[in-house]
Amino acid sequence: MKRAVVLLSGGLDSATTLAIARNQGYACHCLSLDYGQRHRAELQAAAHMAAALGATAHRTLTLDLSVFGGSALTDKNLAVPTHEQPGEQAGIPITYVPARNTIMLSLALAWAEVLQAQDIFIGANAVDYSGYPDCRPEYISAFEAMANLATKAAVEGRRTAIHSPLITLSKANIIRKGIELGVDYALTVSCYQADDAGRACGVCDSCRLRRKGFAEAGVSDPTRYA
Repeated sequence: MKRAVVLLSGGLDSATTLAIARNQGYACHCLSLDYGQRHRAELQAAAHMAAALGATAHRTLTLDLSVFGGSALTDKNLAVPTHEQPGEQAGIPITYVPARNTIMLSLALAWAEVLQAQDIFIGANAVDYSGYPDCRPEYISAFEAMANLATKAAVEGRRTAIHSPLITLSKANIIRKGIELGVDYALTVSCYQADDAGRACGVCDSCRLRRKGFAEAGVSDPTRYA
């Protein structure tokens, strides 16, 4: 089996991405990042999802981005916004974590080179999302180009591909795809401020986008709400 590194946050999108990679025949080495986020529930969910979907390996790396702050997800002095509609706030929301996807993809690239894997999967989405600049197709393409300039593997002719299979899908279509592939979304945690038991707040952007996706997919929402 071909090896791939899959970024696994514990949320709905990354779980679906793992299911897609497994369905394509990859031996999936999942990487989660404990970056000082508000709760550990999503990391526990990532471990459960890696086991449920048959990942070959799962590692959680600690890199505390809260030392920089600058995001409501890493600085508890900043409130997570609870708007009436996802994305109604002007500009890039305060839940954006500076350079998070760049950091995670760089770590995935390092592990992929050690594994001699030429494929990296990320659950970035540019349709039903909160407007983060590092979730856009042009960003993924740019990172792939950089990756193929920066590694020994690429210089020796083993190019790396960055796969973002959800990038143009609506949340409803992501959910439909995941259900088709056997994803148990009850195991996932998407909320920006879930409690210790993994129960969602129901009012942050991520919760609203998730709930809207299940409604539009015509699927019962298995999310546990506080």
